[in-house]
Amino acid sequence: MKTLSKIFLFSLIGASAMYTSSCNKAGKSNNTGWKYNDAKWGGFEKHKFKEQETGPGLIFVEGGTFTMGAAETDLTYDHNNFKRRISVSSFYMDETEVTNFNYLEYLHWLMRQYSDNPIVFTKALPDTLVWRDKLSYNEPYVLYYLRHPAYRDYPVVGVSWVQAAEYCKWRTDRVNEMIMVREGFINLDIQKQTGDQNFNTEAYLLGLYTPSVKNELKNYSPGSGKTRGVRMEDGILLPSYRLPTESEWEYAAGAYKSAGYNENIDVKRIYPWNGLTMRRSDTEKARGKMYANYTRGRGDGAGVAGNLNDGALYTTLVKDGKFLPNDFGLYHMAGNVSEWTNDVYRPLSLEDMTGFNPYRGNNYKKYKQDADGFISEKDSLGRMIYVDVTEEDNAKRRNYKKADNIGHKDELNYTDIDQKYEYGATSLIDNAARVYKGGSWADRAYWMSPGTRRYLDQDQSTATIGFRCVMDRVGEMTKKGK
Repeated sequence: MKTLSKIFLFSLIGASAMYTSSCNKAGKSNNTGWKYNDAKWGGFEKHKFKEQETGPGLIFVEGGTFTMGAAETDLTYDHNNFKRRISVSSFYMDETEVTNFNYLEYLHWLMRQYSDNPIVFTKALPDTLVWRDKLSYNEPYVLYYLRHPAYRDYPVVGVSWVQAAEYCKWRTDRVNEMIMVREGFINLDIQKQTGDQNFNTEAYLLGLYTPSVKNELKNYSPGSGKTRGVRMEDGILLPSYRLPTESEWEYAAGAYKSAGYNENIDVKRIYPWNGLTMRRSDTEKARGKMYANYTRGRGDGAGVAGNLNDGALYTTLVKDGKFLPNDFGLYHMAGNVSEWTNDVYRPLSLEDMTGFNPYRGNNYKKYKQDADGFISEKDSLGRMIYVDVTEEDNAKRRNYKKADNIGHKDELNYTDIDQKYEYGATSLIDNAARVYKGGSWADRAYWMSPGTRRYLDQDQSTATIGFRCVMDRVGEMTKKGK
């Protein structure tokens, strides 16, 4: 289906914001004097713009500068989290970890959508056997933790990094589909949605998915019909949900905020709360209770019956009255479960990366095109097909040349520049090693310091690692309204 040329790619680059419908009173250009939203003047459109809509489940995190890295003594002697001052852009983050119930909703959709391709569903299933311990009786968690309603509001575990990243993609499309239905542009017709016939944000914008249309926007472009579909420039669709970068996660966990009068952070927190202790003293009722769900000492996961200190031998509810949110309003940024981040692990990441939105893991892609430069193909899941950018594409580009930049600066650490990270050969890590952050129910207090770092292969999972999603904030760093 050759419907779009290369130039249409530029329409995908833009900012999503809360959409407010506009009439033909948008004024005129202060650059040319031509009128907006007027077919007689070429039909260039300008819609009213107020504020990016906050996606379901998200909390706004205002960005800024902070000192990333160790706030505790380096007990492991990994020397992998040297202090580094950086700046992080504003973003949105899930208020809580993704729950079992959230993930079951995802599994239900996959089972219904791809009933003729069950491997899609089975690949997404969490590994419930991660609960097993050769010297512990954990079968109730193997059998019931994921599906029993008693655990529905507990964090999902046994999910690999790859599975978590796929969940984020699915969530993006379901939220944008919900917005399109809510705003009256399309009909929700799940009976016709099977296989690759499902709403995908990118495919819709490229004209490769046509939903059941209910209403369309007025088209001011002369000779192109009276109505048109939604475009990114309309500010209706939201940016993608994704996993947080390591710097975003650490910044959000620390929840540093300056007093309004001095633009300064006076105290470096060790944990996501003020003070040096693990016990609360904010109210008389809570006095002596733990700030987080963690292991206090060997064999002590919850305390003594009748006066439990954290009340959870394993995971606990993602949101209840026992554990307070941090100053950004985020729950369990210490304890309960550790969480996946988007970054590929390197010991020297904090030294190598830039000071603005640091991240290691860039692998630049482009849409697959045919010989004529048209984008016309989706995969079996209804998603766009990506391929690596080539050095030929970037022959005149100065800021990057190749697609895979995960190992950028690694060559500076070797005498042989062809030597790379190879698991079991030159290193214990490779490009599939992903960073996870924060302490879990099974960890001691040390790992709840946001600056600590660990890693695991992106295809593996444990009973102690969960995840939460984030979304880019576009436009101004500060939030104007609801």
